[in-house]
Amino acid sequence: MATAKSIDTTEYKLFPSPRNVHRIVFEHQVFVPYPYALIVMDEFYFKGRYSLFSACRLSDGKMGQVATFELPSDVEIFNKKFTPD
Repeated sequence: MATAKSIDTTEYKLFPSPRNVHRIVFEHQVFVPYPYALIVMDEFYFKGRYSLFSACRLSDGKMGQVATFELPSDVEIFNKKFTPD
């Protein structure tokens, strides 16, 4: 199994999902405080590129996941359709 390297941003320490097609941190981001929720990004049918990361929010150490999007309209789709397990 390949080891995932972390990506440090000003807000998060990120660990890429092995299912990511794009391992890019896009401009538009959503933090969800559910580190164990199964998020199948393909099922949202986004219009642009996207990526998903396990995340530690640096401001308070809260664990969760960060979904990042190329298009702001995809943030709206994610927020409408995402429901935690």
